[in-house]
Formats: sequence, C-alpha cells, structure tokens
Amino acid sequence: MNFKEYDIAMVIPAYGVERDIPAVLGGLPDYIKHIIVVDDASPDSSARLVADAAKNDRRITLISHTQNQGVGGAMVSGFRKALELGAQVVIKLDGDGQMDPGHIPLLIKPLIQGKADYVKGNRFRDFQSLQQMPFIRRLGNLGLSFLTKAATGYWGIFDPTNGFLAIRAEVLAQLPLDKLDRRYFFETSMLARLYLLGALVMDVSIPARYGNETSSLSIRRTLIEFPFKLLVTFLRRILLKYYIYDFSMMSLYLMVGIPLLLFGGIFGGIKWVEYASQRIPAPTGTVMLPTLSVILGIQILLSAIEIDMNSVPHHALSDPLER
Repeated sequence: MNFKEYDIAMVIPAYGVERDIPAVLGGLPDYIKHIIVVDDASPDSSARLVADAAKNDRRITLISHTQNQGVGGAMVSGFRKALELGAQVVIKLDGDGQMDPGHIPLLIKPLIQGKADYVKGNRFRDFQSLQQMPFIRRLGNLGLSFLTKAATGYWGIFDPTNGFLAIRAEVLAQLPLDKLDRRYFFETSMLARLYLLGALVMDVSIPARYGNETSSLSIRRTLIEFPFKLLVTFLRRILLKYYIYDFSMMSLYLMVGIPLLLFGGIFGGIKWVEYASQRIPAPTGTVMLPTLSVILGIQILLSAIEIDMNSVPHHALSDPLER
C-alpha cells in the first residue's frame, strides 16, 4: 500500500522533550504530509528545537501554548489544526521517543481500508517486549483496562492508556473536542465519546520502547482521579445509551436488577443486625426474602452485562479511502 497517496497528519504533544524531539522528528516517514507539534508551554527548549527542524522540513507546523493545558489540551489543538489542513487520517505520537514510527502502518492501514474508525496500540500482546515495561505501569494498566472496558463500553480493547493511536478525520470531526479531558484521562474520554458515536475501535499489537525517560503521570493522582472519572463516564454512558438514545431489554434489566440487589442487601443487613442483637434465629421467610432478592438481582444484572458486552460497535462508520 502506497501511503503517499493519502493525506496523513501526525500530532505530537511536546512537553519537556528537548532530549528526544529532534530524533523523533528526524525519524518520521516521508508519507506523513503534515507534522503538527504542539508545544504545551514546555519550560525547556523543545519549541526552539522544533522551530529549527521546521526550517528544514516544510511539513512541520509548530503550535505553542502560552499556558500548560495537559496532553489532552495539546491534542485538541493539534486535532483542530489537522482538520483545518484537510487530513484524512490523524495519528498521535508522543514526543519522548517511546513510540516507534515503524509501527505506524499497523495503525493506519485498517483506517484506510475502512475496517476501523479508530485504531490504538496494545502493548500487552507482545509478551517479550512487555517485560521491558516498568512493573508499576504494568500493574496499573491491568487494573485500569478492566475498569475502562466497563466505563467506555469497548469490552474488547486492552491497554486503554496507550497513546499511540490513529483516527479517521471524518470521525474525529464528529467528536466534541471541547469536551474531551485535558489531562491524562484524555484517551479514555475519547473512547467514551467514540462509543456514543458507534465508532469501531481496533487494537493492534505495538510494543513500546522504554529508555531513561521519566513519566510525568502521577501515580497518586491517577489512583485518586481515575476511579471517580471512570465512574462518571460509566454512569453517563449507561444513561445516554440505554435511556436517552434508546430503550431496550438492557434498560429493563437495570431497572429491575439494581433495586432487587439493593433491597436484598439493605433489608437483609438490617434484619441480620436486628435478630443478632436479640440473639434469636431469624424466621425462614425473613432469611429467604433478601436471599432470593440478591440472587435474582445478580442474575438479572449478569444478563444486562452480557447484553452490554454484545453491544460493542461491529461495523466501521468510515468507508475505504479513495486514491
């Protein structure tokens, strides 16, 4: 496949990457027509180095933020510029050298062929390169992956925080860019918005490269902020998907299963405390009522989960790109 026939843009968020950005820009393939680097008010010389590189490479466009907006804010600025330039496919590549440009064809080929609307890397399919990932990152990604599946509705994806991604421009244009998270929740918030559009998301195996760089992502901040944001994302998705945009058996299952489970748990707990404090056995009916409510509630909610897992988009919104 000759990628030069397509209008492909790359967005690179840059913050504190003066050591790596020259090599990153120098290693990009020639079929990338637009290279958009967003300097997110970096305190080092990243912007100057990009400006110097732009003198020798007319593809490079530098966008500078006067105030730091986070990786999401940088990507939103870059996305808008890519759409303005008329790109057909937009790629995100970090400026710290962790992402190998040699894997770009794996990301963009399904988009060009119309087999997906959004393609992201998955570091967990390559077990050999996975051993290079710091243990704390590996552990955190494993936990976040399951929570992100439930929150976004994309049950078939993994490694949700992987920022090596590509998207079709017509799908990107439908996203409310001003509502995407501006910080490290950016990728997850993007997935949540894509689900509501019915976009087909695809995982491809792409190993990461880890050198001496240090991550600016605070583990403590992630543990505090991510669970709350994931819960809000999950509740918002369920409300919009099954009660605003549509009403189905999933909607009924939730309306019945959740009250049954809550009633069984609360009523059973109250009665257990009541009879335990009196040191007398509870009547059979008092025991069976909350027990059956909990069992029935769990069964109904399991059916709801099965429906939700089968509701993942299976067809791309985008058609194959014409040459």
